[in-house]
Amino acid sequence: MTVLVTDTGFSPDPWAGAEFVAYDALAADPETPGQGLAVDMPNDRDPAALAPFFGRIAIIRVAFPGMADGRGFSIARRLRAMGYTGTLRAFGPIVVDQARAARRVGFDEIELPESVAARQPEELWRSRPAASYRTQVFG
Repeated sequence: MTVLVTDTGFSPDPWAGAEFVAYDALAADPETPGQGLAVDMPNDRDPAALAPFFGRIAIIRVAFPGMADGRGFSIARRLRAMGYTGTLRAFGPIVVDQARAARRVGFDEIELPESVAARQPEELWRSRPAASYRTQVFG
């Protein structure tokens, strides 16, 4: 089971139960049928291979296999720079301290393993206005 995080906190997953197409399967078969595709993007592949499918992809779920593996941030930035406008979801053991960076590079939401969500309560995930360290300290 997983927990979906949006700017408002924990949210129901509109894609729960959906079948995500593997990146390799889509890249290998450009004739994959369907509109509104949900695609799983590993963090060790070139996102440019998905560009021809952007008009058919509704959501791309980018893998974060470990908290210290930030390649997914680069993939999100590249997907947005290439013109992908659908939903971008980070998937994996991301910590709340990485949430602002995830939004900045283009992620719309984060899908967490239940064990990670249990250690980081919902109130920690709710968006707050950005403030610099200097502003927090000196007002």
